[in-house]
Amino acid sequence: MQRPNTLYGISKVFGELLGNYYQEKFGLDVRGLRLPGIISWKTEPLAGTTDYAVAIFYGAIRDKRYTCYLRSDTRLPMMYMPDCIKSIIDLAEADSSDLIHHTDFNVSAFSVTPLELSNAVASRVPGFVIDYDIDPLRQNIADSWPDSLNDDAAREEWNWRPTYDLDLMTDDMLENLNIKLNHKA
Repeated sequence: MQRPNTLYGISKVFGELLGNYYQEKFGLDVRGLRLPGIISWKTEPLAGTTDYAVAIFYGAIRDKRYTCYLRSDTRLPMMYMPDCIKSIIDLAEADSSDLIHHTDFNVSAFSVTPLELSNAVASRVPGFVIDYDIDPLRQNIADSWPDSLNDDAAREEWNWRPTYDLDLMTDDMLENLNIKLNHKA
């Protein structure tokens, strides 16, 4: 059983349990996803634990450098925004008679470390370098999370398949951010 210890995690589990209650008690068609870290070029990163995976691209394009607040070997599950949107639509369109689960579908695309992501970026952005200044708070949060998500139920019950892997996501992020930030690709 999941026992989150942050308000964020507790509220997610509460929402899932409430959805399951309404589905079981009243037959309400409630569906929900457990998403990994989401990577998108449309919104600049803030201060979230997984936001390094977006900030690294901004740093690469603007300064050819990025200082990461997580350890280089911190593996976390991630997904590119187009796959996030696809997963929501796919679940919404799934035939309810095929669903065993309802509010607790894990979906994922790939798991990556800051080092692996920086290597993918560096192979496409000559001169890019990464260094590390670990933030203990965010590192502790990341260390409490799983390094991957098992999305077998989504794959079996509604045929979930992500489109983007690390390489496709990296190419698309750099292409779109270069346009957004008015840089030559």
